[in-house]
Amino acid sequence: MKLRPLHDRVIVKRIESETKTASGIVIPDNAAEKPDQGEVLAVGPGRKTDKGEVIALNVKVGDRVLFGKYSGQTVKVNGDELLVMKEDDLFAVVEK
Repeated sequence: MKLRPLHDRVIVKRIESETKTASGIVIPDNAAEKPDQGEVLAVGPGRKTDKGEVIALNVKVGDRVLFGKYSGQTVKVNGDELLVMKEDDLFAVVEK
């Protein structure tokens, strides 16, 4: 199944965080927090203004982004857990 987001929505796949602390302590899955970083897999065409003009999104496919812990709607596609969220839910793009 292939997803194509509408309007100003983006599809993000969470990037799993380390399960070990810097000192070597292993964090069990049930105690670990959900990661707040992800990779953008798809973007919509953009947001429409009141005049009907489309404003393109600031993120693109492949960007690594930061978002809130409870942002977006979780969907399962082909066994992968993905997030569908509005561009406004994203905090920042991680620059390399």
